[in-house]
Amino acid sequence: MNTERNDAAAAAPSNFIRNIVDEDNRNSKWSGRVETRFPPEPNGYLHIGHAKSICLNFGIARDYGGVCHLRFDDTNPEKESVEYVESIVDAVRWLGFDWAKDGKTHLYYASDYYDRLYEYAELLIERGKAYVDSQSAEQMRATRGSLTEPGTPSPYRDRTPEENLDLFRRMKAGEFEEGAHVLRAKIDMSSPNLNMRDPALYRIRYAHHYRTGDRWCVYPMYDYTHCISDALEGITHSLCTLEFEDHRPLYDWILDELADAGVFTRPLPQQIEFSRLNLTYAITSKRKLLQLVTEGHVDGWDDPRMPTIVGVRRRGFTPDSIRLFCDRIGVTKVDSWIDMSVFEGALRDDLDDKAPRTAAVLDPVKLIIDNFPADLAEPCTAPVHPHHPERGERTFPITRELWIERDDFMETPPKGYFRLFPGNKVRLRYGYVIECTGAEKDEHGNVVAVHCNYFPDSRSGTEGANNYKVKGNIHWVSATHALPVEVRLYDRLFKEAQPDAGGRDFLEALNPDSKRVVQAYLEPGGEKMQPEDRCQFERHGYFVADRYDSKPGKPVFNRIVGLRDSWGKPA
Repeated sequence: MNTERNDAAAAAPSNFIRNIVDEDNRNSKWSGRVETRFPPEPNGYLHIGHAKSICLNFGIARDYGGVCHLRFDDTNPEKESVEYVESIVDAVRWLGFDWAKDGKTHLYYASDYYDRLYEYAELLIERGKAYVDSQSAEQMRATRGSLTEPGTPSPYRDRTPEENLDLFRRMKAGEFEEGAHVLRAKIDMSSPNLNMRDPALYRIRYAHHYRTGDRWCVYPMYDYTHCISDALEGITHSLCTLEFEDHRPLYDWILDELADAGVFTRPLPQQIEFSRLNLTYAITSKRKLLQLVTEGHVDGWDDPRMPTIVGVRRRGFTPDSIRLFCDRIGVTKVDSWIDMSVFEGALRDDLDDKAPRTAAVLDPVKLIIDNFPADLAEPCTAPVHPHHPERGERTFPITRELWIERDDFMETPPKGYFRLFPGNKVRLRYGYVIECTGAEKDEHGNVVAVHCNYFPDSRSGTEGANNYKVKGNIHWVSATHALPVEVRLYDRLFKEAQPDAGGRDFLEALNPDSKRVVQAYLEPGGEKMQPEDRCQFERHGYFVADRYDSKPGKPVFNRIVGLRDSWGKPA
């Protein structure tokens, strides 16, 4: 096994988990072996918080020459499905990670371990470390105690191992109703850690499991299953979020008891906690995300406003940008809020160098160049990318009638307005200097066309262009050649940074302007864009051809993010 980090790791931001792994390697705790795991429950779609865990677990394994397992902790049959399994597999792969090493695929399911989990439970019973409790759920809650008061032992706590084995086997045989009995660990009802007050290990559930069918009617609890799964798979560093810190003593207790019984050998997997990702202007609670979907506040799990991985992918975020974001926020043991602008900034930094440029008009009004020949379509050129001349140029025609942005014309402009108004000159980007002569209005006073004249000797790139000094520069597309497209202008789903702060109803913070659909015009050539192709609409921001609704020759665009963060700032 590799005991030194490779070059990729050496360049990675430092974090306390890497320090722990380095120390373990120096002490030869695992003989240089590093195995992590990403263990989602397949009961919903992954969100951006999971992306942090994915990048951390797979990144640590990669950088230390190890392997990260993908394991589905599927112990709750009532909420899990193949649909969620498939979505998780797709999300992890899309983020750029794999769970194969040396020809072996490390894809696992906790349900594969049901037989051994049951066997180990019987072993704990035989060793006097677990018992069957016949109290109701309400009674168990009432006797659990509080943070300041110890719990009360169950009246069934002193059943003999023989009685407990008999009852547990009858539970497995389906002789009892749900809730009649549970199997509990026998630890310490006076422990200051509530998780150690005889936690439940098994409960009765008559539910169809998506993988094991109706074979089982007793199902293991998460805390019991997770640590054993780690040990069975040889996990070295079990990385999880801070809410599991109080569960670590139970994790260690179960593994220590089974090691003492000869099931596992030491060293045992080590649980290490890190802070979860709290992102402003977003909700990552699965329950609340489900509510957004079922109540129709969004258009599904993959709505581009959702913080799900399928949502941000459809929005147009790239795997590289998400990995860059996770690198930038680092790994700590202190919970904090990360501003959405950091997430969006990572995307801008990723796309700025990659995205080709194009012109688009999102709120069109007609511009008529009265002295331009009606039958002329004169080619103009512009770079595909302003910082990469090697990528070539794009060509598009200028004609007598163009589309420009409506806010590029004002009849009576305020001071400092340098775009079109009667008598003012501006340059058509990559084209000619024009002078505004007026505008047409409909019966309601709305501008329907702007008129101007152009100066034939002012074309960009020619000597005459230097003779004209103008402050305004506006973009445009030919009205006769532009591609009409549907553009979805997405913004943040919530108008408040912490939508559910203080226990308030998060729905009250929904942003009513988080989605607008407009009919826009795009520079010729846009019809060639394929689903998930990204580009920068000059002046407007970054856009992506929708992965589902785009058709051959007819892309539909989603706004990924603007060119700069303007959230909450005055226009």
